[in-house]
Amino acid sequence: MMIDENLARLRAHRNNVHRYRRLLATRLSDLERAYIERRLGEEQASIDALSQETFSFSLPAGRREAAETDQESRHV
Repeated sequence: MMIDENLARLRAHRNNVHRYRRLLATRLSDLERAYIERRLGEEQASIDALSQETFSFSLPAGRREAAETDQESRHV
């Protein structure tokens, strides 16, 4: 089923994000750090896009604004 596949992909991206965050907490060269930060951004973008595709439903206006505000605050 498509949702099951998308959920598996989301888990894989989430696991990659956690791994990259753990790596960023270690001693890295500037080149390594730049690479990992780039990959972290790519993984997060994949999560965002896949989440939109998988969970594309509309919320009532008030809840939508609250959800968007909450999502923006997580990316800061």
